[in-house]
Amino acid sequence: MVVKLLTLDILCPGCSSLKEKRFVLKSLKARIRQRFNVSVAEVAYHDAWQRAELAVVMVGVDRRSVDAMAQRVVQLCDREPRVEVTDVIQEFR
Repeated sequence: MVVKLLTLDILCPGCSSLKEKRFVLKSLKARIRQRFNVSVAEVAYHDAWQRAELAVVMVGVDRRSVDAMAQRVVQLCDREPRVEVTDVIQEFR
């Protein structure tokens, strides 16, 4: 069993309020959960309007499948026009 933690530092340049940021992140987190069956949480910058940090945790049978899933999660976030991924940290636990 392999557990991977993916930490995404995200900018929401078009957001002008916390409410707007929460709307964008809620939508993004729901799509990640539904498509990949992983756990997702906002873990930092709760009071910042245009910045967020998401933690995505995935479990798999082997390292290759978990790495591929992590890459697809990052690609999904990169394709979201309302956010910009500024940093990605990947850790195996």
